Amino acid sequence: MGLTSNKVLALAVFLAVVLFAVTVWLWPRLARRSWKAVTGRIGLLLATQLAIFASVGLAANNSFLFYGSWADLFGQEQDMGKVVDHSAGGGGVKIVAKQKPDTPGAGKPQIGGEIQKIVLSGRKSGITSPAYVYLPPEYFQKAYEKKTFPASIVLTGYPGTAENLLKGLRYPKTAWAQAKQKKMQPMILVMMRPTVAGQRDTECVDIPRGPQTETFFAKDVPRAISATYRVGTKARNWGFIGNSTGGYCALKIGMHHPEQFAASAGLSAYYKAADDPTTGDLFHGDKHQQNRANLLWSLDHLPAGTSSFLVTSSLSGEDNYKPTQAFIKKVKAPGRVSSITLDSGGHNFNTWRREIPPTLEWIGGRLSAS
Repeated sequence: MGLTSNKVLALAVFLAVVLFAVTVWLWPRLARRSWKAVTGRIGLLLATQLAIFASVGLAANNSFLFYGSWADLFGQEQDMGKVVDHSAGGGGVKIVAKQKPDTPGAGKPQIGGEIQKIVLSGRKSGITSPAYVYLPPEYFQKAYEKKTFPASIVLTGYPGTAENLLKGLRYPKTAWAQAKQKKMQPMILVMMRPTVAGQRDTECVDIPRGPQTETFFAKDVPRAISATYRVGTKARNWGFIGNSTGGYCALKIGMHHPEQFAASAGLSAYYKAADDPTTGDLFHGDKHQQNRANLLWSLDHLPAGTSSFLVTSSLSGEDNYKPTQAFIKKVKAPGRVSSITLDSGGHNFNTWRREIPPTLEWIGGRLSAS
């Protein structure tokens, strides 16, 4: 059973209740001063406390999905081997598994859609990264068999896993429901983590003599996906969504690449590249690139593109409210900006789950299938 399975949580809670009952039942018999009685009391107390802590920890993890699997919890390597495409031009998509989304009718792609686990190799950047692709039910229906679909890249925060987008933030299930209710058009989602260079936080920039992460997300991912699935290649066919670090990446790449992305949404985003031990030296003294990675500076000093932006914050619980308001004020025509402002909401999955349905509706309304 997986770490996030409800069965695992139920088993831990059941074990905690049983151990508590056993402790109460046996405590009078263990009230003696013999070493066996003392050892028994200590053992029961430790076992009960461990079961309670495990139950609380599992419940918290199921809510916020800090860890997506047992291997993730114990720090085991999860990255798949690098796939090198030796065909002309290089780069591409390798489908490694198919799985059911958490949607009604799962098991029948034409009803519940399908999730494909892929390895994506970037031709220009040389980066290879795993991803999940959600294909909506319409993708498999005869009426749509010759039609293209809009697509959006969806990024987690740092150091999250792509599984967070499936299990914790429920993007496929939400997209399925929004389309079913006619609130958005059917859309393909390409779900990834922003960390594509080991554990380094590259902030989605092209690092001199280092990982070309911006090129990977802005050029390689759309090109490879459009070559594999029925997705158009124009800016109007592509969107970008992310939370936290992923939100910064979405806004940054959408801003600097309006020729590729018509709309981008940053949930709880920040607006300037982080600079800490997880990032290392991102710019190697290149002041222009450092300024360019500051979105507020870019809005003031670089030509305005035609992209649409969505930013989110809350009046209480988020620390990005003031810079978000500054971002909104600085967006100039022909660019457009929209926002979601909650009364209260922290930097967590519960907040983002409240923002994802209107975000998908918003971005779906700004993209086209053809």
